[in-house]
Parts: sequence; structure tokens; C-alpha cells
Amino acid sequence: MADIKNYTLNFGPQHPAAHGVLRLVLELDGEVVQRADPHIGLLHRATEKLAETKTYIQALPYMDRLDYVSMMANEHAYCLAIERMLGLEVPERAQYIRVMYAEITRLLNHLLWLGCHGFDCGAMNILIYCFREREDLFDMYEAVSGARMHAAYFRPGGVYRDLPDAMPQYQVSKVKNAKAIARLNENRQGSLLDFIEDFTRRFPKLVDEYETLLTDNRIWKQRTVGIGVVTPERAKNLGFTGAMLRGSGIAWDLRKHQPYDVYDRLDFDIPVGKTGDCYDRYLVRVEEMRQSNRIIAQCVNWLRQNPGPVITDNHKVAAPKREDMKSNMEELIHHFKLFSEGFRVPEGEAYAAVEHPKGEFGIYLISDGANKPYRLKIRAPGFPHLAAMDEMARGHMIADAVAVIGTMDIVFGEIDR
Repeated sequence: MADIKNYTLNFGPQHPAAHGVLRLVLELDGEVVQRADPHIGLLHRATEKLAETKTYIQALPYMDRLDYVSMMANEHAYCLAIERMLGLEVPERAQYIRVMYAEITRLLNHLLWLGCHGFDCGAMNILIYCFREREDLFDMYEAVSGARMHAAYFRPGGVYRDLPDAMPQYQVSKVKNAKAIARLNENRQGSLLDFIEDFTRRFPKLVDEYETLLTDNRIWKQRTVGIGVVTPERAKNLGFTGAMLRGSGIAWDLRKHQPYDVYDRLDFDIPVGKTGDCYDRYLVRVEEMRQSNRIIAQCVNWLRQNPGPVITDNHKVAAPKREDMKSNMEELIHHFKLFSEGFRVPEGEAYAAVEHPKGEFGIYLISDGANKPYRLKIRAPGFPHLAAMDEMARGHMIADAVAVIGTMDIVFGEIDR
């Protein structure tokens, strides 16, 4: 018989399970992975360099396009870094709105992750189930910002505008008759907060549906139990954060340990795993969705009872109200100066990190006193996770490499930046 030598396989960059433009060079012995070499840079958009040529406000929409599944979470860290350097006070209502939308973003992220990870491992239905709920969450995004994905809703000093009092309604069309439209508009009769509250009441049962499909499914367990095991010590040494770290049994969450905005006033738990395999990380993220739902419900209750401003009244940083700008010369000057040359940030540096759905997302800003960042460095949570690909996939089969990529929940916009 001929000797079977190791051979090299190109996995991606066009492979549907590569979650973006990842080129993974796999060295195989038969079907067993001996070495996994991730090649990145195929999506590079120079976000950090571009930000140095734009004013602070102009650079904000670039944040949405980093991890394009967790849009407002990226904006959150950027705004916190600027506020830290300016010493800005953010109104309390704005902080609650931010936290609520950060958790809505976590649900959006985890639902896409669950649908795609399940799909990668051969579970077809879960994708359709998850996308059903994503539609409602995108409607919440659209109601406040006008955009379904790239919202640019968080601003230095608060948020762009307050929550609307009415939800957009579906209209009768050739495709749907009046009865079907009435059913679709059933939970859209009140304000945005009513719509969100209705969602928080429905969502726990929907998570139960996902768990019915996967948690005790023997094929799902065969694909995930004991795959990509990372010990707690190794997870810390590799720089893991978020669900990748908590899946290995370490209860580290910035919302609890380094709270920002109003997280220290909210009641929620940190789920942790035991064995640090793909199955544990799945269970951690599913429980995180339930905890996010709890946080959103608490924010809705508080926001109902506490009206107030949603952005700082410092017009050097935030635009004045439109009617004031139209009727007052001073406000017109503020408006013109803000959108033509932006605001200046005092000399210094700041690092702000948030508990992004994928881990610790940090923005490191250096200012030289100008209206643009002197340097901007992004700490992407997915980067150290992808760096551990070789270690996690070694000794597993090619099909398991797919499960390992899925469990990392990587998006290349933030890794390639």
C-alpha cells in the first residue's frame, strides 16, 4: 500500500462556514487536523487609520461597520472613550436607553450566532427560528434610528433622540390581506416601549423552543461536546473574553466587574460553563439571552416612569434642537461649527471597554487637542479567539474545525478592521 502523506487543504475564504473572509490552511492527516493556520486581512478597511482623518462625530458610523452584527455595542465603547476624555455627564435616561439597546444588540448577535452555528453543524431549522425574532429586534433599531443595521444612534453625551411614541404599522398589500395585516400589527398599537415590553414577555418561551431543538439533541451534542476544550488557565493566557472565557468557568463580565452606564443598578446573573467545550459555550450564550431579556425588561420599566433629556445640553458636543437652530443665531452657529469642524477633545488618552456580545471590545484613543483622533486603536474581542484556532482544532476532524469556528462567534469586520 502507498504511504498516505499529510496534505494541505484550503478552507475558505469563500466557504460558507468560514463566517466571513477567513482563509484557513489546514494540514491534515487523513481527516484529522494536525495544524490550522488562519490567514486574515482579506476584508481590511483601515478603520483605525480612516478615523484619524475624520472628526469624532464623522468616525462614529465606522464603528457600526466593524462587527456588523453588534452595531450599537461598538458605538457604545467609542462614545464612552470620548466622554471619558471630555469629562461629559450623560443624562440618566440616555444611559438606560443605551443599556437597553446594548442588550437588544446582544440578542441580535446571539440569535445570528445560534442560527449560523446550528446551521454549520447541520441543524437547518434553528436558522429560521432565530431570524423570526431578529425581525422584531431590527424593528426596534429602525424605530429609533431609521436604519435596520447601521444605526449611528449612540452619540457622545447620550443618544441621537428619544424613543418614539408610535411604532410603524404594516400596510395592506397584494401579498397580505387586511386580516393578516391586523394580526401583524397586533403588538404595534402602542409606543416603542410597549412593543419592546411585549417582546420581553414572549422571548423566554421562544428561547425554550431553541433549546427544544438543540440542547438535548443527540446529534448536536455529538457535534459539540468535548470539541475545542479550553482550560480556565489557558483561556486567560490566550486573552479570551466574553462567552469564550465564561464557557471555561471564569465568571468575568465587565458589566459586573467594571460597570459602566447604569449596569450597576440592574439585576442579572453571569452564566458560566464547566468543561470549556463548544457545548458549554452554547449553553452560556443561550442563558445570556435570557439574562439580556431580564435587563431589557428592567430598563423598559424605568424608562416608562422617568422622562427627561437624552443627550447632554453642551452644544459644543451635541447639536441643539432643530427648532432652536432655526430661530436662534447662537444655536445656528453651534450647529454649523459642530457639523463642519466637529468638537475638540483635550490632549490625553483614554481606554474604554464594553462587554460586547463577543467579549471585551475596547477603544483606545489618543488626542493631541485637535478635532480628530491622533490615534485610534480597537481591541477586537474576536482577534485573540481566532489566534487560538490552531490550538482548539488540533487533533479534531475537519467537520469539528467548522464547529470550533462557529463557537468562536467571529465576524471579520472587527478582526480585519
